[in-house]
Amino acid sequence: MMEIGVFTRLRILRKTAVGLFLGDAEDNEVLLPNKYVTDQMQIDDEISVFIYLDHEERPVATTLNPYITLNDYAYLKVNYINQFGAFLDWGLEKDLFAPFAEQAKRMEVDKRYLVYCFKDEKTNRLVATSKINKLLQEVPEGLQSGDQVDLVISHRTDLGVNMIVNKRFRGLVYTDEAASLRIRPGDKLTGYVRQIREDGKIDLALKPIGYAKVSTEASKLLSEIKANKGFLGLTDKSHPEDVKSVLNMSKKTFKQAVGQLYKQQLISITEEGLKLNQ
Repeated sequence: MMEIGVFTRLRILRKTAVGLFLGDAEDNEVLLPNKYVTDQMQIDDEISVFIYLDHEERPVATTLNPYITLNDYAYLKVNYINQFGAFLDWGLEKDLFAPFAEQAKRMEVDKRYLVYCFKDEKTNRLVATSKINKLLQEVPEGLQSGDQVDLVISHRTDLGVNMIVNKRFRGLVYTDEAASLRIRPGDKLTGYVRQIREDGKIDLALKPIGYAKVSTEASKLLSEIKANKGFLGLTDKSHPEDVKSVLNMSKKTFKQAVGQLYKQQLISITEEGLKLNQ
């Protein structure tokens, strides 16, 4: 069955006066209106389209890119409000509906809100909610320190910037690290789990930490060895200041990086220093 709210690849079946009819392997069909049809589209071609419900609640396809898709977050502007709720600009002709019951606080015209898009199972409509907290789990199951995670910027606080982690959890990037971050709610970026506290709160980093950091520094060390014709006169007995001067890294990180390169058989360790394996 064709899913509402996502992009899918469909085959062009036939051309009609109102547009192209597209189909999937299960013989489901949907209309791509003429306004989205190009001369390059031919019968039997496969094209990527987004499917949603039109003004008459019928599935329809578009080649436009909405600002939000099913089960995702975005920062959207309110176009207008009626007695049922707010209607948000998501880049398509028909606005995305946010009923009053799904508003964390009453929305206002021309203001923007971080919302999540879900499908109302009763009506099959795509709906927006700004009640983000109800979507997020208190216990960050499956996460551990050092994990790379997907982040959505939520809002700034006195401590830093609140993030949505992997669409499921809350996390925080502290002020000192977030100072250089351009804060735009809804923006997506990659981060790393710094630590998970006893209360389940997640501290985040924007740069790799732990083993991931060693991988980054190991790459830096390998590049330095190659730049010095395959040999670098540093060992585990080198003074920390010498390591800092040559590599701009701590002695501890240096030893971890050496260990990683050695395990990968990229270098040999001699009494004089580190030698690149050919």
